[in-house]
Amino acid sequence: MLGPQPEQSRGRKTLVLDLDETLVHSQFNQIKNPDYVIPVNIDGNVCNIFVQRRPGVDNFLKVMSQYYECVIFTASLSKYADPLMDQMDTHRYCTKRLFREHCTYINGVFTKDMSKLGRNMKDAIILDNSPSAYMLQPECAMPIISWYDDPKDRQLYDLIPLFI
Repeated sequence: MLGPQPEQSRGRKTLVLDLDETLVHSQFNQIKNPDYVIPVNIDGNVCNIFVQRRPGVDNFLKVMSQYYECVIFTASLSKYADPLMDQMDTHRYCTKRLFREHCTYINGVFTKDMSKLGRNMKDAIILDNSPSAYMLQPECAMPIISWYDDPKDRQLYDLIPLFI
């Protein structure tokens, strides 16, 4: 699904990053001080999705992109996730994006089948808060605690030394 590695990350391991509750939290209810407001057309109605970034996400993406080919792989729809990543990742630290249509639907859940990426599994890691997302290749997973709104969360900061 990914094609050849981009020149700037050729030969690096691939770090697959989940979006919702891993890097951001989004909701339809308006919140104070959202980092992003993403308008999405749902059945002919434009709805705003209010998004907050997990503490440390900008630094995490910057640092990880120096060591890995960083890929966003979300079970969210591209009409929400693509415009969000356009705003959130202006430096293009994440070189590829995969969405719900790239997931494998098994027993009522969207899974992220890492074997379809076109990368050697020994060189691929997925960071995700949902065990069902990586149930096909749990050996490739680095679980992370779900994030909703805790401004004191340190998960992304704490993971940097483990990854480099």
